[in-house]
Amino acid sequence: MSYDHIQVNTQSSIRIEGSKVVYFDPFQIGSETHDADLICITHAHYDHFDPESIFRICKQDTALAAPASMAKELEKLAWKGQLHLLLPGDRLEIRGTVITAKPAYNKLKPFHPKRNGWLGYLLDMDGRVYYVAGDTDAVKELQEVRCDVALVPIGGKFTMNAKEAAGLVNKIKPKAVIPIHYGSIVGKAQDAETFRKTVDREVQVVVKL
Repeated sequence: MSYDHIQVNTQSSIRIEGSKVVYFDPFQIGSETHDADLICITHAHYDHFDPESIFRICKQDTALAAPASMAKELEKLAWKGQLHLLLPGDRLEIRGTVITAKPAYNKLKPFHPKRNGWLGYLLDMDGRVYYVAGDTDAVKELQEVRCDVALVPIGGKFTMNAKEAAGLVNKIKPKAVIPIHYGSIVGKAQDAETFRKTVDREVQVVVKL
């Protein structure tokens, strides 16, 4: 199966095109496309919440979803369209596309504490479910995720590393997985090969970075 409709830019900047165009954590977007139907922000770190990139892709009726704990940051953004502040477990339907907020946090590391309520997302669009993990460790709640395509961080330090991410993928068993969050700010390009070798053979690994 082709996954050309999924683009991964720097870090965890993702664009999925189907009946709607959905972006996750747009970052370092160079051109003004103004094509986003929905933008989902996972958390407040600069490489995930990039206001300049958001304004390069948004249009008049773009909907924006973000963690409820980011209310102050979003107030500074002066967003004029639909704004949805979510907690883990919240489910939202926007123009026929459904997103479900999933928890994203570190177990022991201090970078993404659970109390912040930062998020990953399930996106149900066109009969296919995508899971965009955000910056997270392989925490127990994520073993319940069911999806067709998973996009998971593998760079380590701030998130799970390649082997930990593969362990999670082997438990949730998507049809395909795309590694993200490596090779630029954190992690090495070679992490993708470590990840590929550790993921079960029945899961297709699609490397985009």
